Amino acid sequence: MTEKTSATILREDYQAYPFEISKVALKFNLEPDTTRVSSTLHVKSKSVSAQDMYLHGEELELIDVSINDVPLQANDYHLDEDGLTIFNCSGNFTLSITCSNKPEINKTLMGLYRSGGHFYTQCEAEGFRRITFYPDRPDVMSEFEVTLIADKNTYPVLLSNGNLLSQEDLADGYHQAVWHDPFKKPAYLFALVAGAFDLREKTSKLADGREVLLQIYSDQGTYDQTAWALESLERSIRWDETRFNLSLDLDRFMVVAVSDFNMGAMENKGLNIFNTAYVLANPQTATDANYAGIEAVIGHEYFHNWTGNRVTCRDWFQLSLKEGLTVFREQEFSADMMSMGLTEDMAKTARAVKRIADVSLLKTHQFPEDASPMAHPIRPNSYEEISNFYTSTIYEKGAEIIRMLHTMLGEEVFQQGMKEYFRRHDGQAVTCDDFLNAMEWAYQQHQADADLTIFRRWYSQAGTPNVAVESHYDASSQQLVLTMKQRCPKVGVETLQPDVDKLPFHIPIAFALVSKDGKALPFEFNGGHYDEVLLHLTDEQQTFVFERVENDPIPSLVRNFSAPVTIDYDYTQEELMTLAAHDSDHYNRWEAVQRIVSDEIKRLYALDNLSDYDYKTVAIDPKIIDLWSRNLLDPALDAAYRSELLTLPNIKILLEQIEAVDPQRLALAYDLLECSLGYHLQKQWWSNYIELNIDTPYKVNAIEVGHRKLKNLALKQLVAIHDPKALSTAEMQFNQANNMTDRLAALSALVNYTEDSCDCLPLNKFFESYQHNPLVVDKWFALQASSPKTELQHVKGLMAHPAFNLSNPNRARSLIFQFCLNNIHGFHRPDGKSYLFWADQVLQIDEFNPEIAARLARVLDNWSHYAEPYQSLMKGALEQIAAQENTSKNLREIVNKTLHITY
Repeated sequence: MTEKTSATILREDYQAYPFEISKVALKFNLEPDTTRVSSTLHVKSKSVSAQDMYLHGEELELIDVSINDVPLQANDYHLDEDGLTIFNCSGNFTLSITCSNKPEINKTLMGLYRSGGHFYTQCEAEGFRRITFYPDRPDVMSEFEVTLIADKNTYPVLLSNGNLLSQEDLADGYHQAVWHDPFKKPAYLFALVAGAFDLREKTSKLADGREVLLQIYSDQGTYDQTAWALESLERSIRWDETRFNLSLDLDRFMVVAVSDFNMGAMENKGLNIFNTAYVLANPQTATDANYAGIEAVIGHEYFHNWTGNRVTCRDWFQLSLKEGLTVFREQEFSADMMSMGLTEDMAKTARAVKRIADVSLLKTHQFPEDASPMAHPIRPNSYEEISNFYTSTIYEKGAEIIRMLHTMLGEEVFQQGMKEYFRRHDGQAVTCDDFLNAMEWAYQQHQADADLTIFRRWYSQAGTPNVAVESHYDASSQQLVLTMKQRCPKVGVETLQPDVDKLPFHIPIAFALVSKDGKALPFEFNGGHYDEVLLHLTDEQQTFVFERVENDPIPSLVRNFSAPVTIDYDYTQEELMTLAAHDSDHYNRWEAVQRIVSDEIKRLYALDNLSDYDYKTVAIDPKIIDLWSRNLLDPALDAAYRSELLTLPNIKILLEQIEAVDPQRLALAYDLLECSLGYHLQKQWWSNYIELNIDTPYKVNAIEVGHRKLKNLALKQLVAIHDPKALSTAEMQFNQANNMTDRLAALSALVNYTEDSCDCLPLNKFFESYQHNPLVVDKWFALQASSPKTELQHVKGLMAHPAFNLSNPNRARSLIFQFCLNNIHGFHRPDGKSYLFWADQVLQIDEFNPEIAARLARVLDNWSHYAEPYQSLMKGALEQIAAQENTSKNLREIVNKTLHITY
């Protein structure tokens, strides 16, 4: 079979690979300039007739190829820039190939590459083809044995997947290690690492009594920053054993940290490779958010050992099969860790704080994606470059769809479905439908008429459904009638399919009633008595009738964000205020606050003379000030939850909610409300800061993290209004803090809200203190790039700084991405210069790392949503990129869709 490169790859065109490869033996002679790779594949044809065998291969030099030790002649195969085709293969045979690649000059960070003098690999999704010729597709699963040979002095540590079989010294200062992975895996899960590292390790006993070796490898000199990662790995293993009854299946589990890495981390079987940002931490270098991120990502990659490795994807259209499910598992793990050891009420609040964080991320990143030209279902039907589909839709929306299943089935039935999924498919490459079939089977064991037919549309349709809700209450009959109507117009590539109809989704809506005085209202529904019920909206329009509702109620809709939808219900402000003060669902209470302040920001945005006001003179709704005051001073509220209630919505969410939005005007309205709430509640903010500013040893737990979060929010609010005492307090906190969370929060307040902030003494001192720690230097760049005080010229100056390196993804993200994504004031200039700067950076990065360039290109996904002159200026910058020749297919797909799919 000969595979041909196609502009668009279609899910419907899937064909199974015509050969089985039972075993693979790889031998690497690791040298920086040219690494020689010898592979031996044990192959069995699935057909009795002879077929061509296609092997992917990019940027490789073919040295020799043989079948059953007989060298092939030139007319036995065809070699091109995409791969190797071997003609007329049949039966059982051994295929041997020798080739070479060039790790030192591989700046794509895909395949085998060098970083900091060490060797690393990144193979997902299609990087293995840059290492050796092989069917680089996830449905080809093989047992790997790997021999690594390298200079012992330079590369004393040689790692690959699975278990270490042997290691020995060789002649001329070389040594070798042989690794064997007993579990069949696709090529994207292959990994090798070679270098000199610090090692933190521990022998841990599993629930079944087996002892396993857990190892964290990191650059020399960073040993003191790996304890939290190892602790997180142990917690992940324990949690998966307890919650999902899944155990580690190898004798050892390794994590390696690398500073040059395109992704956050990679779940290679038994040898996870991580961005240093998700491994290295101590109180002096990492914030609370960093600690939480490390725990979550360590968990995520470990959980992939079952949901991704033991059962993997048939093809890349099924990517959310592993990623959506594993993000859900990661979210549940983090929520359980946050609530561990707390009282029942405190644990409920801690889980709500995590839920709010997850939904905020979804609304900030995925909802805009669902409204953009790049919108796609969680199981796409087509792509040009698969790396462009490692998206918030696949990951975060995918997790929400798994969560809806969990909500509908309940924990016990969901776990029964998971058990059935592994029973059916362990060791296989499968589809999203296979997962849904197992879940539907479990559902039907408990409810005979259970049917997920309509629910499956979440996998095939894009967009964020909107549910419009109308209510009618009859006091005489104590009857409430709710009418719900769902709507989800075509988005993204759906707009190019006029003959395909958009069908209703199955939307589970968690529902309760609250009285006007804030009390829970019980009701009858379908013959049952409830305080809360799960409604199933499956048609375009449905009516739900509730009986014995004693008072005129306020509906509490989509509690705990039970579905990734938007809700249109004509709440009065008084009703929202009641929900914001009394809703027993912590998420919906927060959501009511968000809606109240969003409405106020939009009111300010619409003022004709907005620029005439400052935060002291602008008239803010006194009810909002009163709400803020009550939340600030409510001792019954957990500090972390209080900080969520007191934080304005992310401005990116508001950018998507206003048609033909003027970003500068919105930023002004946003800042006015934020500073006004600081000004009018100065005393209350100080009260919180003083109460929480206690000098205690740094601890990472839900209570202490919450205290720091609220304390630093108070400090930010006070510095924002230029309170003289707050300015000196921020400088004092910066100088005296015993942890990075407090130090960085103080510096952030000073940089964001004081004049000449980018030249301030604390900022310079921060760099001098941490200039040898790359992750902290990333923070230094990011802080300046995202500051509203930072203009384009300062960003260009930072690019000339000796510490800046565009080819390092973390450093590029800390400066270029931060400025373009998170600096509304500096990036959205009415002269368009920042958009041209963005285009220049996209093109420059594309020359050596197309994957990172394509991600940066997505900054202007929603360009048509903006007001003039911004819209035309953004389009012009996109057209500048589109006009360039020889851009990568990664970049071309993003820019072409962004320009040509409009609605």
